Amino acid sequence: MQCSMKLLKDIDYTYNTKIYKNTKECFICTWSLHSHKMGILAILALPLLLVGISGIIYIYQSVRWLLSKSAVQNKVVVITDATSGLGKECSRVFHTGGARLVLCGRTWEKLEALYDALISVADPSMTYTPKLILLDISDINCIQDVAKEILNCYGCVDILINNASMKVKGAVQSISLELDKKIMDANYFGPITLTKAILPNMISRRTGQIVLVNSIQGKIGIPFRAAYAASKHAAVGFFDCLRAEMEEFDISVSTVNPTFICSYHRQPATGNWEASIWKFFFRKMAYGVHPVEVAEEVFCTVSSKKQEVLMANPIPRAAVYIRTFFPELFFAIVASGIREKLKTEEEN
Repeated sequence: MQCSMKLLKDIDYTYNTKIYKNTKECFICTWSLHSHKMGILAILALPLLLVGISGIIYIYQSVRWLLSKSAVQNKVVVITDATSGLGKECSRVFHTGGARLVLCGRTWEKLEALYDALISVADPSMTYTPKLILLDISDINCIQDVAKEILNCYGCVDILINNASMKVKGAVQSISLELDKKIMDANYFGPITLTKAILPNMISRRTGQIVLVNSIQGKIGIPFRAAYAASKHAAVGFFDCLRAEMEEFDISVSTVNPTFICSYHRQPATGNWEASIWKFFFRKMAYGVHPVEVAEEVFCTVSSKKQEVLMANPIPRAAVYIRTFFPELFFAIVASGIREKLKTEEEN
């Protein structure tokens, strides 16, 4: 009897062991198969995710562009320095969007060339013929009369784009006071004088938008550009105050601040001093943005009525915040860069 019970126990143990082994092997196989399927799904999910994100971005940009186009259609848009690289691109996008353009420039020949370029590529049934106005924004004395001429074109101004700008580079002691004043006239007094001349028309109609194309140097000062940075800082201060004052009249004020605007993307000049922290901190300042990018951003800013746009790569964007929250670090980096640059020039 005992032998029989022992035999039954051995058989039962052997049977259970085989079931456990078979179950374990089955579980391992199932898990392996599941893991394999999950791996395949993960591989397939990544490109699908990228395609999905790209599609969402494309749809968002398309909707944003359509909304921007509807926001400027039939609107009277004034663009200063329309014959510059950015001015031409702004003229193109607003003209295509169906705006009634008033293009301002310093030379009549360049304005006519821009006029011919615009009407040659646009559908005349969908666009308006641009108006041309001679304007040197740095000539403060003539701006009041030109403003009247601008208003006479259509009787009003819906959107004023202050695009004109003048640049200078050099050490503070090498820039004359006369040149400092000229820079301030072009970058500060010119835009605010024209804005003040147009503003009563907008206030009386309780509608309008003013866009200032400024610079990241209105936020931070870069060595050897003191006059330029000072004029841009002044412009930011004025239009920040204007934005608050115009809110009760439903007039929007926007500033677009790119690093700097170039006609093509280029690498900064090489030099031994670029191997320092200065290179890491400020190198991408020299890359700039293409006029097409800025013009499209200005176009979309008009629609969204953003108060401020900063067009910059991560490094210069971070520099703005470091200047605000860690000024000692910012000034130390700037000073280090100047010392190394001067040392390199002496060695050469």
